[in-house]
Amino acid sequence: MLKYVNHDIVFQEYPDEVTLAINLSLCPNFCPGCHSPQLSGDIGDELTELRLFSLLADYEGEVTCVGLMGGDNDTAEVERLLLAAKREFPGLRTGWYSGRKELPEGIRLEAFDYIKIGPYVAECGPLTARTTNQRLYRVKDYKLQDITSRFWRK
Repeated sequence: MLKYVNHDIVFQEYPDEVTLAINLSLCPNFCPGCHSPQLSGDIGDELTELRLFSLLADYEGEVTCVGLMGGDNDTAEVERLLLAAKREFPGLRTGWYSGRKELPEGIRLEAFDYIKIGPYVAECGPLTARTTNQRLYRVKDYKLQDITSRFWRK
């Protein structure tokens, strides 16, 4: 089960996208220095397919992408919800931010247009640092293309 705490329209999570970012709780990663440690708690409301579709309908025509921020406690549900969103809202792109070090085995890449993976490690820096351990991938033709460098500061 996924629980969401809040959502917002964001412009920098995925390149060239206006994203409805949905923050999920129940994070099992407990990354030291996490910017949202409250998301490790059991807080928020269940993110059902019906609720996701309602949120997307509220912003239809305003967003180009939906991003689930977290969800590492139930990656199968992340995948299922994003596949359903793609079917219900043709042309909508999907993204997932995971604090895992690696993608779960058997993940269906067709659910995603973007995947950010990697726990936050303070000494490596954020995604904008060339030294970051985190990676942002664009999924194209069922392959991961590393586009992390698009975030690096010049």
